[in-house]
Amino acid sequence: MLSIPLTDSTFRDLRDYIYEKCGIYISDTKKYLIENRLSRILQEKNLNSFEKYLELIKFHSNGKEMNRLFDAITTNETYFFREPEQLDVLVNEVLPAVSSQKRNIKIWSAACSSGEEPFTISIMLKNKFLNNSQFEIIGSDLSESVLHSAKQAVYNSYSVRNVDASYLGKYFAAQDKSYILKDEIKRTVQFTKVNLIDESTLRLIRNVDIILCRNVLIYFDTKAKQKVISNLYNALNPGGYLIIGSSESLHSVTRAFRPSTINKVVLYQKL
Repeated sequence: MLSIPLTDSTFRDLRDYIYEKCGIYISDTKKYLIENRLSRILQEKNLNSFEKYLELIKFHSNGKEMNRLFDAITTNETYFFREPEQLDVLVNEVLPAVSSQKRNIKIWSAACSSGEEPFTISIMLKNKFLNNSQFEIIGSDLSESVLHSAKQAVYNSYSVRNVDASYLGKYFAAQDKSYILKDEIKRTVQFTKVNLIDESTLRLIRNVDIILCRNVLIYFDTKAKQKVISNLYNALNPGGYLIIGSSESLHSVTRAFRPSTINKVVLYQKL
């Protein structure tokens, strides 16, 4: 594969465009990563410069190339039962508290990638509660390709490596080296494309009781984080909960939520 150089000025133009469109900030130290990940796309398009690629996505793209760009710059690292301590607190502490106040509960897995997180929640609910019809689960992502994968619900051994053997046998059908999620779980999650900094698309998601937006804020600078968190705040019902990644914090981002700790898990509640 021939190397196509990415100049500093074009890198900055590309970075600014990405930031404008989705709020993801790419530092100077990640220039090599962008260069490597996008070079293959340039060669597929027979483009001999990043300047021409930038022109393509700015002025001649029908949206498909933007999706490929977002896929290239993000790392869709996810798997079933990720950060289980948070999930245990969600199912054993937060959901009972919310369900005592209302009958129907809406849960939103923001930036859900290929669906492992919302499907994990559905599996846990299936085993904790008798009536899954009390819960509405939404999964969203910026990338159409990962949402397509989520709707197919076919996973490899890496994705299910933390799934208990009893759950694996009960809710998945093994086929060759793949694990196909059964319809009883698959049909419990609705997937939709959402850009977390785009208020117009976020207006479609309202009256949410619990939002999981885990390991997403790391992609944003402070300004973009504040915009994302503000949008999530507006989507929540009063008293609703926001759960972010265990290594993330809303400190210096917003004071609109009341933090609390349950079993060493930090939760943020809408005031």
